[in-house]
Amino acid sequence: MKEPQKIIRRPLVTEKSTRQKDEGHQYVFEVDRNANKIEIQSAVELLFKVKVNNVRTLNVLGKIKRLGRRYGKRPDWKKAVVTLREGDRIDFFEGA
Repeated sequence: MKEPQKIIRRPLVTEKSTRQKDEGHQYVFEVDRNANKIEIQSAVELLFKVKVNNVRTLNVLGKIKRLGRRYGKRPDWKKAVVTLREGDRIDFFEGA
């Protein structure tokens, strides 16, 4: 198994992810493209000392961007929505 720090790249803090955190105990992370749900679940449990109920993943396609006359493409990436057990929370997202 890979190191948990290499599986979980960064948390995604957006308006939608903040609403999901408040209403449904769901946290959103950018994860390694080759990681599966089991690896993501164990990495979150090890890093944040919480119990994970559910993991949903989706592949996000990179946008095509124009730079002058040329076209480029941003890289594709993978997103994971992690649902925690009732009562658990990740304090990493609190504060600014």
